[in-house]
Amino acid sequence: MEGGQNMTRTITPGGHVANDDLLAIGAGHRKLANPLPMGAWSFATTTLVLSLYNLKVQSIAMPNAVLTFSLFYGGLTQYLAGLWEFASGNTLGASIFVSYGMFWWGFSFIFIPFFGEMGSYDGVAGVYSMTGMSASEADSAIGLYLWIWMGITTLFMFGAARSSVTLILLLFLLDLTFITLGAYYYTGNTKLETAGGALGIATAFVAYYLGLGSFLTPDTSYFSLPLISLASKD
Repeated sequence: MEGGQNMTRTITPGGHVANDDLLAIGAGHRKLANPLPMGAWSFATTTLVLSLYNLKVQSIAMPNAVLTFSLFYGGLTQYLAGLWEFASGNTLGASIFVSYGMFWWGFSFIFIPFFGEMGSYDGVAGVYSMTGMSASEADSAIGLYLWIWMGITTLFMFGAARSSVTLILLLFLLDLTFITLGAYYYTGNTKLETAGGALGIATAFVAYYLGLGSFLTPDTSYFSLPLISLASKD
């Protein structure tokens, strides 16, 4: 006891600042609020919306709603969560959130006429089209973009070996999603698009669970969710 407060709640047996959050990404000892739920939910929501589009829900084809999520909630919010993970001393969490924030920004820029990326394929600058003169090259370019991110995700999955089972499952499902959607853009096989959408939805729900498991702490909730931490102990 010191000053009337029980210090066992603030210092771990190893002498670090205690952390009541359920850590699912890395094993850092926080001095800041936990940005993981915000980052995980922003990723989950944007992934869910894109996956519903891939499943042709309500027969919507224009990507406008996906762009609003990918620019702000999936992009900006996740990027900020990554910066706060850096401030918390969590290299793995910071790298993941900043990287996928950049993924969503990069993915959205492909479909925004201002950046002219699709215009360079369809031959009409400033006009969105997936059926222009060089549409097949556009599809292949997007497929390559997704497969490169599959490789980055694989690196994160190996790097997360001492984090939590939940995070590893999330990255594994995301890998499958990138592989399947990349193959769809290369082949045009709509069954692969449907499979990629279904895998994306599964990925999104695991990300929601990851965020919720880190959000429900003993100080704020009557129950918690098991994330099956693999972090090293003091």
